[in-house]
Amino acid sequence: MIQGIIIQNGFVIDPETLTISKKEIGIVNGVFTAVEDVIQAGGEVQYIDATNHYVAPGFIDLHAHVFEDYTELGIEPDLVGIDQGVTTIVDAGSAGYENYPIFKETVIEKSKTEILAFLNLSRKGLCNGLSELAKLDELMTLKEANEIFQQEQSLVGIKARMSGSVVKNSGIKPLVHARQLADRLGKPIMVHIGNPPPPLQEIFPLLKQGDIVTHAFHGKKHGILTESGDMIPEARSAIERGVRFDVGHGTSSFSYKTMKRFKDNYDLPFTISTDIYKNNYATPVGSLMVTMTKLLALGYRLTDVVAAVTKRAADTLHLTEQGTFRLGTIADVTIFGLKEEGMSTLIDSEGEQLSYHQVLTPYITVKTGKVAYTKENGRESARIIPQE
Repeated sequence: MIQGIIIQNGFVIDPETLTISKKEIGIVNGVFTAVEDVIQAGGEVQYIDATNHYVAPGFIDLHAHVFEDYTELGIEPDLVGIDQGVTTIVDAGSAGYENYPIFKETVIEKSKTEILAFLNLSRKGLCNGLSELAKLDELMTLKEANEIFQQEQSLVGIKARMSGSVVKNSGIKPLVHARQLADRLGKPIMVHIGNPPPPLQEIFPLLKQGDIVTHAFHGKKHGILTESGDMIPEARSAIERGVRFDVGHGTSSFSYKTMKRFKDNYDLPFTISTDIYKNNYATPVGSLMVTMTKLLALGYRLTDVVAAVTKRAADTLHLTEQGTFRLGTIADVTIFGLKEEGMSTLIDSEGEQLSYHQVLTPYITVKTGKVAYTKENGRESARIIPQE
């Protein structure tokens, strides 16, 4: 049965051209199609009214923790996914080799939001505490990595949390091991940075093109920027090699001060993600749209902020069918508002407050050509208007 959708009257943001224009978006059987082809395809056509709203490819949250019930961090995926205009969530290392089958069964297969994952370098993931890289004998072997990555299509890379509280006395050794696995698998490493040891001067030289540094803009000492705002040489060299920087807001990993210095001194792309989980959902993170609003408040353009959660995120994961409106690609759509409702107070991970006159709010979420959420009615319904 042919299923067609036409999204009308919205301001369409194209993250490939960084432009905003008023036009219609057509969808047939789950993929983007020329609007005239929706009509010619026959069958029932649903018209979605996006008046006074923005229309973008489906948002991708590159870093979240949604292994609910099995880790102390896990939050319900759809609560921070389709309900918040996020069509794809990437779980950043909650599961490891030993418990990924449970994660697949209880989260991936039961969520309306698409769930991808970076597999934790530790076999146990985050299911046995938050110092998972302290014991080198618990790291995933090459044989295990080959086995699971060949079997599981939802795995996009390896997660290594390289801060002192995680690695303890293991130092840089877990990342050296992750590098060996990633090179054999042909997959990227997402590296969490925080308080040393190990220092960034040891971490960054091990990273290659396509690897991701999350929590790149934290406010802790020994970060990517010096007090004067200059990027440390190792970070600059990593970017030149094609290493990607990601926000990864989290409870203690996003600083306005750091982000301002970066913006003032460097015109370089990055991705925006939340590192959202149970204990930071209310504050300071809130949602991906709240995190995006913070970047707007710092002076980034709406088109750049949207690109950071669509085209750039998709490119980072080599998702050629997402993050774009190209005809024939997967029809994931985020329709959102940018409302002025007085001044809102936005808080970073350091407790610094920033006031802003607008806030991004979810309106309608379309996943693979089907309406999954609307602001008025929740999941699985839409503000669809009949055409006379």
